[in-house]
Amino acid sequence: MEFEWSKYFNADNFEKLLRTLIILAIGIAFIYLLAFTVKKLLPKSLSQQRKMIIQRLIYYSGFLALAFIIIAELKINLAPFFGAAGVIGLVIGVASQTSIGNIVSGFFLVSEKSFEIGDVIKVGDKAGVVFSIDLLSIKIRTFDNQLLRIPNQTIISTELINVTRFPIRRLDFLVSVAYKEDLAKVKTVLEEVAKANPLSLDEPEPLIVFKDFGASGIDILLGVWFEKTNYLKVKNSIFQEIKQRFDEEGIEIPFPHVTLYTGEATKPFPVTTTSAKKQQS
Repeated sequence: MEFEWSKYFNADNFEKLLRTLIILAIGIAFIYLLAFTVKKLLPKSLSQQRKMIIQRLIYYSGFLALAFIIIAELKINLAPFFGAAGVIGLVIGVASQTSIGNIVSGFFLVSEKSFEIGDVIKVGDKAGVVFSIDLLSIKIRTFDNQLLRIPNQTIISTELINVTRFPIRRLDFLVSVAYKEDLAKVKTVLEEVAKANPLSLDEPEPLIVFKDFGASGIDILLGVWFEKTNYLKVKNSIFQEIKQRFDEEGIEIPFPHVTLYTGEATKPFPVTTTSAKKQQS
């Protein structure tokens, strides 16, 4: 049987199709223009996270309304689709349990305000800058410039550390000195290093704690407070200044020592070295 093109591609259908394409083009342009305008009109005090949520709500509601308008314009009968809606809904419901859980978890994340776009966070052994907060997941840009996607359910059920939530933070340096050193002198040197560094804050004061009698020396904790944006500068400068001052003051940074014994606790095993010249002769 010959296909009757005129039955489907007549003047009325062509006009309807053209009108639908025009509505689609104008609708898409209007949705993007509306989202852009609203974003510009939002107060600057509003966080990037809230701006993104508002913008996406405009997108989702706008495209949903546009879909209904096009369906009405094309006069599509949706009744046949509702007959299979029960079966399809059951299949989709089973298949999308994880997605629904992620969406619900996403609403909890937004309301909890544990982090925002631009914050540096740690999730398990992963760390990076929050790049995007979506319905199903958050996206993190790692420090080696890779994109990491973590489902919202994982974020909710995992311990999360927001590194940059507060304007200042403390950086801890674990220093070890030999047992022969004068601890009062070491403490004074560390205080001078912290106070002389221009990026170290005077308030709160630097923290110095004698931690442990280690295997090779005495372990000391130096905690320096700084503004969160200066992390790398503080870490590198304090590290170099401690080494430099210890060298100037003659303070020994120990390394592991090994002693051999012959079985008696008080007498070490004698070890002699022979030079290469004597061995050759």
